[in-house]
Amino acid sequence: MASHSVQGNGAAMDATRSYVTARTYDTEGKSVTGSIAPPPGALAQPQPAPYPAFFKVCGCIECYKPSREVLEYDYTYDDVSGKKPPQSYPRIRERGEFYIDSFNGEPWSCSFGTAEKNGIWFNSSDQAGSIMSALVWVLMLYSAVTVTLLTITEGIPVTCGMVYDMLCFMALACHAKTSLTDPGSVPLAAIPSERQRLLKDSHSMCGQCQTFKPPMSHHCRICNRCISRMDHHCPWMNNCVGANNLKHFLLFLVYTWTCAAYALALFGWNYFFCADENCTFHPIVVHLVRVMTILCVGAFLFTSSMLMNVCYGLMTGIGTIDRLKKKATNTMNQSDEEPIPLKDVFGIQGWYTWPFPVDPIFEDFDQTMGYCLPQRLDRERQFMEYKRPIPDIQLATSMELPKCINDLLPV
Repeated sequence: MASHSVQGNGAAMDATRSYVTARTYDTEGKSVTGSIAPPPGALAQPQPAPYPAFFKVCGCIECYKPSREVLEYDYTYDDVSGKKPPQSYPRIRERGEFYIDSFNGEPWSCSFGTAEKNGIWFNSSDQAGSIMSALVWVLMLYSAVTVTLLTITEGIPVTCGMVYDMLCFMALACHAKTSLTDPGSVPLAAIPSERQRLLKDSHSMCGQCQTFKPPMSHHCRICNRCISRMDHHCPWMNNCVGANNLKHFLLFLVYTWTCAAYALALFGWNYFFCADENCTFHPIVVHLVRVMTILCVGAFLFTSSMLMNVCYGLMTGIGTIDRLKKKATNTMNQSDEEPIPLKDVFGIQGWYTWPFPVDPIFEDFDQTMGYCLPQRLDRERQFMEYKRPIPDIQLATSMELPKCINDLLPV
């Protein structure tokens, strides 16, 4: 359920879910530099963590180190006795730098559903979707068992069977992650982001949720929520496909397509190119292979079509629902949407996290989801007001005014 994000100035953090949020800020448009020097005789102040916490991978993907950027300064820290070690100050950020907001607004109720109060996202209102979602697991497990039996009966090499079972495992993991991940539901407290308020004088409202409706979002009648950057509601996932779980859905399609192509390649090689007696399948397994071949052909064609559909949406920035609406009104040529960058799908953790169904960390959560939250803005305001404690100023031992001041005073 927890999703992470790294954001720019004016970004929002969802108070109904747990996000790791990086922020940029400056004070009145000016960068803050330096620190206040302690008075003579005072204890040495702890130094902030060195910069940078972000670095480049392959020249394009930015990564971060949460241990060096987490904002967890305790302003109620009691150090009157002087026995406790001094607390490290959060480093003052330059303009364009980031910090991590580790606030956890995840609902703690152990309940299943799609409402804002539910702790575990699960769509139970669509019986047909539940059956189709369970059918995916049945068919994937059937194919895994068939390939395992081929390996046991020495119909195919053990290595080939292990590779296929691993692909099936990854496909099922991505399917579970897609089904149980909030696709990007818009909370009731959502408001337009600062960028949207500057560009538009009026904003859309959802007639069902009675709340702000971000651009490219749609209200799903099955999930009964507005979904940010909603592509479609997939019955095979029993969930919507939106901005927050598009990565997992895309990975599921890739792994399922790979499983089907790999199985068809194994069966085709055995049927057309292997004339050895060792390549003969067991009589019982032959019937399982025939059924699996039909399933693999159907899965290969279906996932190929869905992959082209998703890739088209990424390249044009137009989701499936929006594309169908534009085609119905013959307004496809009037589209002004921009392509969706990969960092808004896979996040900025690094390329090594792309093949795994882990929650992405977005560079700008507000821009990706299309809304902002007052709770996150209030936390940023407090941070900017208390970005670093000011050391206690020691009073001068003498109250005598300098001579230059005394000369200006009337006698």
